[in-house]
Amino acid sequence: MDAVISEVWSELKRYMNSVDRADAADTVVSVLIDNDYSAEDIRDVFRGDADIKRALAEYLDADKIDEEEDDDDYLDGTDDPDY
Repeated sequence: MDAVISEVWSELKRYMNSVDRADAADTVVSVLIDNDYSAEDIRDVFRGDADIKRALAEYLDADKIDEEEDDDDYLDGTDDPDY
C-alpha cells in the first residue's frame, strides 16, 4: 500500500505547477496523519521527495506548537512560587 501511495503522488505531481505542489503535499501529509500513518512511515515512503518532506516538517512544527499551547492552557499559576 505504501508504494502505491508514493507512486500515485509521483504521478499526480507531474501535472501540478510548483506553487500548487506545496499545498497538495500539505494535504497528502494531513490525510496520511489522519489515517494513522506515523511521521516515520511518511518519511520512509517519501524519502526522496522534497515537497512531502517540507510538508511533514511544517506539520510536525505546527503540531508541536499546538501541544505547547495546550500545555499553557492547563497552567494556572498555582505551581508558580510567586503566585
